[in-house]
Amino acid sequence: MSEEPVTEDLIRYDVLTQNALRSVIRKVLEEVAVAGLPGDHHFFITFDTTAPGVRLSKRMRERYPESMAIVIQHTYWNLVASETGFEVDLTFNDIRERVVVPYAAIQAFFDPSVKFGLQFDVSPEELSAELEAEEEHEVIELAGAEGAAPGNAAEEPARDHAKDDGRDGDRQGEVVSLDAFRNKK
Repeated sequence: MSEEPVTEDLIRYDVLTQNALRSVIRKVLEEVAVAGLPGDHHFFITFDTTAPGVRLSKRMRERYPESMAIVIQHTYWNLVASETGFEVDLTFNDIRERVVVPYAAIQAFFDPSVKFGLQFDVSPEELSAELEAEEEHEVIELAGAEGAAPGNAAEEPARDHAKDDGRDGDRQGEVVSLDAFRNKK
């Protein structure tokens, strides 16, 4: 019994599938930017900090030179979702910082409230190609976020709109390890 040789995948189904799954993340973040987090939904997002287009403070780059995980749950501000990535203000050790992440840099996305997760293989070559193809799209901003006066809703932290479940709503953004959710190779 002879096996047929595998032909080269010129269509690149792997890249098409990953792009389709990243569009799920984009759609979810666009909706959350407009309406806030529904119910108990919240997100752990791990991304490659060395990827083109990722913007972090020098302090955070030094602390997380390769990969970083952020939590979008109780305390975040000014979430903006675009065709190419998202931006959000989070606090790290009581310091508020802007984080900018292209979707192509995302390594994992997990919503523990419904046990939904996605994991991506991010090769440097594919990352560069995806970012070049996506550069011409414009940003979709949360209404009222730009030019809002201090104390307006845009400056207030976004909150979970579900009933009070007794959890501390003033928790700061956390960086967590998602190694427990990774496939063991």
